[in-house]
Amino acid sequence: MWGRAALRGAAAGLAGVAVMTAGEKLEQRITHRPDSYVPARTLTALTTGRRLPGSARPPVRNHLMHGGTGAALGALRGVWAAAGLRGWRASAWHVAVRLATDQTLENATGVGAPPWTWSRQDQVVDVLHKAVYSFATGLVADRLVAPVRGPRIVRGDGAARVTPEASGTGVTRGLWD
Repeated sequence: MWGRAALRGAAAGLAGVAVMTAGEKLEQRITHRPDSYVPARTLTALTTGRRLPGSARPPVRNHLMHGGTGAALGALRGVWAAAGLRGWRASAWHVAVRLATDQTLENATGVGAPPWTWSRQDQVVDVLHKAVYSFATGLVADRLVAPVRGPRIVRGDGAARVTPEASGTGVTRGLWD
């Protein structure tokens, strides 16, 4: 059950990467911003332990890192959908997870720079593209992954309680509404 949700979420993550990449290419036509090869340099550092120079531009590794990260975090979003964490709120939280994952990997390997050292424009562009990824991934994951039926946490008169699940809507109703 959870494995199937993760696999479907991974597929949703790849769809999210495709949407994000299309958005990046459109934005680059408008802003004339060049491609970033930080993902490729990060993948190289993670897999080989060596750092490529800033001038290195390995496109295949770039695509592997984009797709791999998108699929891995899409798997997480698929599990969330199965657990009942669905909709725009789950996708908004997923943006934070995506940004944190990228920054952790890039900075832990010494490839990236902390976002507060970036220009305001670069910060906005990065958050926007990661939001596009997360919301596209969430939309697909929520459609591909059925929520698990089971007990549901609901709010009442100030105390949470668990009730039998009748509708299959999952945890989201009680926790987020």
